[in-house]
Amino acid sequence: MFGSHLSIAGGMHNALLEAHRLTFDTVQVFTKNQQQWSAKPLDPAAIKEFRHHADRLGFEKIVAHASYLINLAAADPAIWDKSVRGFLHEMERCNQLHIPYLVIHPGAHVGAGEAAGIEKIITALNHLLEAGKSGTVTVCLETTAGQGSCLGCKFEQLAEMIAGIKQTQKHRIAVCVDTCHILAAGYDITTTESTRKMLHELDRVIGLKLVKVWHFNDSKKPLGSHVDRHEHIGRGQIGLECFNVLCTDPRLKNIPKILETPKGKAPDQQDWDTLNLAVLRSFAR
Repeated sequence: MFGSHLSIAGGMHNALLEAHRLTFDTVQVFTKNQQQWSAKPLDPAAIKEFRHHADRLGFEKIVAHASYLINLAAADPAIWDKSVRGFLHEMERCNQLHIPYLVIHPGAHVGAGEAAGIEKIITALNHLLEAGKSGTVTVCLETTAGQGSCLGCKFEQLAEMIAGIKQTQKHRIAVCVDTCHILAAGYDITTTESTRKMLHELDRVIGLKLVKVWHFNDSKKPLGSHVDRHEHIGRGQIGLECFNVLCTDPRLKNIPKILETPKGKAPDQQDWDTLNLAVLRSFAR
């Protein structure tokens, strides 16, 4: 199941129409301007149109991505409170649009330390998942490249966050694995053997059943660089073997695999999304 992060310019439904034009099976969107804290409430007509096209096109496992401004690990009480309120707002929007998965970068402790940052994330998530307006959306904690004090670069960190969620809400917490990020974080996925080893480690520490979304991106930067720079599939430091393994593993078949590769036209004037999708589908046949 392949998708791409697409623009909602001109109306959220436009991302669905573009995904259909590009022959994707699903799509990832922002539900608001990700560079701003606030947003106008969703218009009922816009919600209706989004759902009409989602149902018509058979897009069931749509993914939303939360704003990069949100930091649930923030030590500053004002920023933490603003982040919690901002993420609740994003959860509400997903609930209105019937989007099942909401991906978020866990956060950065900004000098407070790993343990303190993880505890802040756990506190925030427990509060949010029990909030009356949060709906039924599944929160997917994304693996990070480990830049600065960002948390989530180790599978063990994500496992600790998940372990802290109250039992009554654990069914609403999951993981999104980004291939570029885990390479940058130090997980070797440059060969068939190393990718299978990574999957074994992921299953051992977190559990593959908890991975509900993948972000498929090659990396401009090398293994262990802790720098997040996406590249087209097979044209970066990861190469093709990793994606072959991930596309052919039957355990991952029905999980959304979202491209976040650069947009625009290739030298032959084809959409880069079209070319990247063709590479992935060549493995999945």
